[in-house]
Amino acid sequence: MTLRAAVINLRCGGDITDNLRHAERYIRTAHQDGAKLIVTPENTLLMQGSTKKLFANIRSEQDTIGISYFSALAKELGIDLLIGSMAIKLSGTKAANRSYHFGPDGNIKARYDKIHMFDVTINETETWKESANYQAGNTPTITKAGEFEIGMSICYDLRFANLYKHYAAQGAHIMTVPAAFTAITGQAHWRVLLRARAVETSAYVLAAAQGGVHENGRATWGRSMIIDPWGKVIAELDNDQPGYCCADLSMDKLTDIRGRIPAWQQTTPLG
Repeated sequence: MTLRAAVINLRCGGDITDNLRHAERYIRTAHQDGAKLIVTPENTLLMQGSTKKLFANIRSEQDTIGISYFSALAKELGIDLLIGSMAIKLSGTKAANRSYHFGPDGNIKARYDKIHMFDVTINETETWKESANYQAGNTPTITKAGEFEIGMSICYDLRFANLYKHYAAQGAHIMTVPAAFTAITGQAHWRVLLRARAVETSAYVLAAAQGGVHENGRATWGRSMIIDPWGKVIAELDNDQPGYCCADLSMDKLTDIRGRIPAWQQTTPLG
């Protein structure tokens, strides 16, 4: 049993119409390459650093243009389309950083709100406080494409191995990690963390990323990739340019690896 999957590099900005058009271009191209499950990065709808401009442009879920847009695209192409995240307005001061899985019928199969907020000090000049504008989620979410169970996450969640261990214990075969890693942390940690999550859970990891210097000056790492349950990178983009890559996911391979090294379902008694 196999599933052809694709992950996409994007370089989104403050124009939602442009972002939708660029995302569609690569989604269609990946579909033409045979992909049945396609994952886009975090902030597919909008990359906006200004709080004022962010809340001026985002809407409630029912009024968010990206919902109907990607729903129609998934239905037209007959694919499982996982939009890494879109900012959804919850109030005048808070948004959700929400990932969506649209099924081949265009319906929303699952939603996941980013649990771990990116509140960090990277160095003397770069500080981020995602919780200032976004409300953290609190619910791990598993969805399904074909026969593959998928554990959903977003960007900074990647650093919290217990979330993925939970997903593996619940039967997830794929972990999705849409992201907008900074250039500094991406160069240092992106690849090693993704491979670690794959090895720890004996699962496929699909990581789609924002990449390059955005119109607001923010620099993101890119390098979208697909990793197999042995921790081998089986498809990747080796730069920060927009594009996509594909790989065939094998349930037989996953089952074999999990049978030989069952660490994904074992726990360590503490205390």
